[in-house]
Amino acid sequence: MLRRILNLALKEFLTLVKDPKSRTILFVPPLLQTLVFGYAATLDLTSVRFAVYDQDHGQAARELVARFDGSPTFQRVATVDHLQQSERLLADKRALMVIHIGPHFTAGLRQGRQSPVQLLIDGRNSNTALVAQGYARNVIQGFAADWAAAHGQRGPPARVVTRAWYNPTLNSHWFIIPGIVGLILLVVTMVVTALSVAREREQGTFDQLLVTPMRPVEILVGKALPGMLVGLLEATAIVLIAVLWFQIPLRADLATLYLGIALFLLAAVGVGLMISSLAVTLQQALLGAFLFMVPAVILSGFATPIENMPTIVQHLTLIDPLRYFLVIVRASFLEGTPMALLTDQYWPLLAIGLVTLALAGWLFRRRMY
Repeated sequence: MLRRILNLALKEFLTLVKDPKSRTILFVPPLLQTLVFGYAATLDLTSVRFAVYDQDHGQAARELVARFDGSPTFQRVATVDHLQQSERLLADKRALMVIHIGPHFTAGLRQGRQSPVQLLIDGRNSNTALVAQGYARNVIQGFAADWAAAHGQRGPPARVVTRAWYNPTLNSHWFIIPGIVGLILLVVTMVVTALSVAREREQGTFDQLLVTPMRPVEILVGKALPGMLVGLLEATAIVLIAVLWFQIPLRADLATLYLGIALFLLAAVGVGLMISSLAVTLQQALLGAFLFMVPAVILSGFATPIENMPTIVQHLTLIDPLRYFLVIVRASFLEGTPMALLTDQYWPLLAIGLVTLALAGWLFRRRMY
């Protein structure tokens, strides 16, 4: 039995790698996507285009504007004279933010009164707007503290000191790139396994497979092993890129991470084989795989927190294997969480893998007889 399974798995693996074009498509794009997404998929802002609407023209206003001009994050694109110009700059996306300084800004500061500064921000991309607002607030707070110290004014009664755990530099790459491991693994594994049985049917070799002495469960396992092997190789390559190229710390031991990878691959292979057992053609298998992957990524918490989703949608995420794997891979990279504390993430992946493989086997037997 074991020999028959290994022979079928070897045959499947050779089918994947014997064609040079298939090898290139299978291995090169995921590695390039890791590099491209690692640089392109970021929540950080490196350049905030802003305009100044200064109605004060006093010393304090000039010093505040100079703070923004001297910051490497901010780039002034215009100086406006009235509010309508500010609205036009924001509407045309020529500026992300307009700093509006009122006519009594300097006088108010000299008298020790609060002198507000208005920030007009393009809110169409809420995340970008919040990040830009945070950057601008830091500049304004720094200016206010220095002004109070230079003019002998009493500073604020308390000072907030922030320390970010797990990601001290607040680099969004540390959050995004570990998640890319799960996304690329899901895509590669799902496509490889979803096409396996459908390819046999379309090429006319499925009937030949049926007359072999192999039982349905042996065929199923033989079809699953190549997908898991390819996924394991892809995962290792992506983890090496994340650690060696992007300098993201891997704080947990490898056993913790690779147990999560193995269980995630089991779940992904199970779903892929279930789709492959239902599909008659390669096109149907490919469409079925993408029909699963798109909502799986959206519901996984990769970009938006699951806690912010409606309650019914949160319940739906419980059957998404990517949800659990993202917790495991980010905990392994950033937190150094030991294996024992990730048990509540491991067992759902195992359950999803066993259930989907059982369903795939049942569907496979129904299509055989």
